[in-house]
Amino acid sequence: MDVWNRMIAAQDGDPHAALPEARETDVVLADADGTLESLDAYAVGVAAWRLGAGRARREDPVQAGAGVVLHAKPGETVRAGEPLMTLHTDTPEKFARAREILAGSWTVASGAVAGGVSTGTAGGAVTGPSTGSVVLDRIA
Repeated sequence: MDVWNRMIAAQDGDPHAALPEARETDVVLADADGTLESLDAYAVGVAAWRLGAGRARREDPVQAGAGVVLHAKPGETVRAGEPLMTLHTDTPEKFARAREILAGSWTVASGAVAGGVSTGTAGGAVTGPSTGSVVLDRIA
């Protein structure tokens, strides 16, 4: 954070100023117990853009507090009903389009978790326990 603070100060900013916060939030919940096996980063990025964190044209407004906060990362255990991510925007009408791109963007591997065996679906895909590597490819 020292480098970050120096960069902000070098631009005459206050590195300790509060960040903008969106007025509205919507929590996306896990639909099943298991291990979060995958999460589509592109879909999360498009969802953030649809919430107002980016623009399609230069003249489009950007909401400084818009975006997506992830509560679980691939490889972590999730339980049905727990938050996977929180969507942030000043324009609540944008939640539906963000959720639309997120549908099917994650998979939960079913299996034993603390407290029982998972059932149900999450993000459109529930699979059995993973037997493969998390590493898909290596760059030499």
